[in-house]
Amino acid sequence: MFSMPAEQARALIGRLICFRSGNNRPRIVRTVRMAFAGTNVSLSQPDITQKLTERIDDLKQRIAAWGKRIRRYTERSTRFNQNRLFQSDHKRLHESLERPMVSGTGPAPNQADIVAFWRGLWSEPVNHSEGPWTEVVASQCAGITPMDPVIITPDDVAEAVRRAPNWKSPGLDGLHHYWLKGFMVCHSVLARQFQEALNQKSLPSLFTTGITHLVPKDQGTTDPSKYRPITEDLKNDSPQTGFLLYLLSSPESRN
Repeated sequence: MFSMPAEQARALIGRLICFRSGNNRPRIVRTVRMAFAGTNVSLSQPDITQKLTERIDDLKQRIAAWGKRIRRYTERSTRFNQNRLFQSDHKRLHESLERPMVSGTGPAPNQADIVAFWRGLWSEPVNHSEGPWTEVVASQCAGITPMDPVIITPDDVAEAVRRAPNWKSPGLDGLHHYWLKGFMVCHSVLARQFQEALNQKSLPSLFTTGITHLVPKDQGTTDPSKYRPITEDLKNDSPQTGFLLYLLSSPESRN
C-alpha cells in the first residue's frame, strides 16, 4: 500500500544527492525542479545545498514513517488472519505456526523462564472481592430445581462426534475425529470416561493438556512477556462441548 511512494521517494533522494554532488544533466535538473515545485526555491539561489539537504532529510523521514505503517499493517493483518483461521481451521493454523520462520530467527527464550512467567499469571491464588450482590444471586439461585442426573450413553458420543470436523487439529494422541467416527467400538469407552469425569467432578490430565505456540511480538527477543500464546484447541474439547450442547438441549431438538 505504501511501498510505491517509498520507492519513488528513494529514487528522488538518489537524484537529489546526484545534483548536490554536481551532476547537472538535464534529466537530473528536471527531477530536482519537480521536487521543489510550488516551494519558491530556485536552483540558482546561494543556499540551494541547504535546501537540498532539508528536502532529502524530509523524504527520509517520510520513508521511515511509511515503513512503520507497513509494519503495523502487516502485524495487524497477520494477527487478524491467525485469529480467523483459529476459529475456522485449527490444523492449518498450527501447521503454519510450526513452519520454520524465514525472518526473526533469534535466540529463543529459556523454557524455564516461560513456564515461570505464565505460572506467575495463572497459578497464583487471587483474592476476589465479593460484594453484597453475590448473596443476592445466591438467594435467587437457591430456589432453582437441580438438574436431573446426566447419563452419557454411546449414542450421545456418536451424535457428538458426528457433528465434529473430520480433520480438526488432533490432541496429543494425534487421533482425528474421522477415526472416532469410524471406530464405533470406542464410543462406549468414551461414554464411560466422560461419565466418570462427570460423577467425580474432575477431568483427566490429558483432557486439559495441549500444545501452546508462542508467536514473538518483537524480533529477536528472549523476554517471555513479548510472546503471544496460541494454545491448540484439544481434540477432546470438541466432543466434550458437543456432549454439553447435546445433553443440555431439549429432547425435541435432539431429534
